[in-house]
Amino acid sequence: MSIIDSYQPIDDGARAITIPAAWYLDPEMLACERERVFSRTWQPVGRSADVANPGDYFTCEVAGEPLVIVRDLSGALAGFYNVCRHRAAPVAVGRGNRARLQCVYHSWTYELDGRLCRTPGAKGLADWDPAKVCLPRVAVATWGPLVFVNLDPDADDFERLAAPMAREVEAAGLTLDGLSLVARRDYDVASNWKVYIDNYIEAYHVPTLHPGLYSALQFDRYRVELFEHHVAQRAPLKSEPAPAARSGDSGADPANVYRATDGQALYYWVFPNWMINLYPGNLQLNIVIPVDHERTITVFEWYTGEMDADERDRFEQAQAFSHQIQVEDVEVCELVQRGLKSRSFDTGRLVPGQEHSIHGFHRMLHACLTSADTAGTR
Repeated sequence: MSIIDSYQPIDDGARAITIPAAWYLDPEMLACERERVFSRTWQPVGRSADVANPGDYFTCEVAGEPLVIVRDLSGALAGFYNVCRHRAAPVAVGRGNRARLQCVYHSWTYELDGRLCRTPGAKGLADWDPAKVCLPRVAVATWGPLVFVNLDPDADDFERLAAPMAREVEAAGLTLDGLSLVARRDYDVASNWKVYIDNYIEAYHVPTLHPGLYSALQFDRYRVELFEHHVAQRAPLKSEPAPAARSGDSGADPANVYRATDGQALYYWVFPNWMINLYPGNLQLNIVIPVDHERTITVFEWYTGEMDADERDRFEQAQAFSHQIQVEDVEVCELVQRGLKSRSFDTGRLVPGQEHSIHGFHRMLHACLTSADTAGTR
């Protein structure tokens, strides 16, 4: 029996169990996930501002595959495997602006639409038609300040994935336009990537783990909603937060941080590994990137529009408060990872109404791992 077969989803949430501990511990599982999950889902890879003009490009990586994203001379956005068709060296490095892409090894050169246009010194090749040589494409899309790619040639349009969230963003009067990157922080977490996702998409742990956040929220009205491909979280602020909300290592007042949103805030996790949190005038992107089966890098990026001095102060408080929460989350994720190694543990029960989002995530993951068409989650 393969490791994937060791888990069979249960539809009834009242009987739901977690995925087995081996799914968090076995390197074989991560290899499967890279091939069947990360290679078949939309992944955030960069910023629209970096490919705003014809000739702009940046390089990136998804599921171990080197890629280059480019704005061609017609203004179209395109994504290619960053692998020369000659001897597999990269055709681009870093980011910048170029009229063509050129291999760093032998200078084979490609138009920005991927067509091979120059092969210096290559003579005497039989059965060779350079006009038929092109860098293989990947699907690419933008949403506000962000660029996404999908390695699956049969991937659904990104718009289908984003549509339910985009409608809600519009109805809330929020916008992703005009935002630019202002800050980034990476967290190195000694746990499997799924431990971090499990933690993010449930609020059951908030009263215990995040006392400052808990004191600022009307927690009895906290809602976690599960959708086809994403989870949304809603948490109204108390009108008069308890004094504990103003304490903590961050030095930030959560009431001030959250009240600045004027009650309009949207929090999304999108299968399998990225989150987007929206407030008036700013956006936070989180990307959970597996390094190996027991190490994860979680990227936090903040995007804003123009800010006055008061808005800048509230934004800096929000960053400090977010950092304190992440320190708490990282610590518990690492504790859970160690606990998963115990011979005493294999699976646990999921609490209905509190951890239904984890149940949904595990079912999405199983469907993606076991279905050639990824069960529509692309």
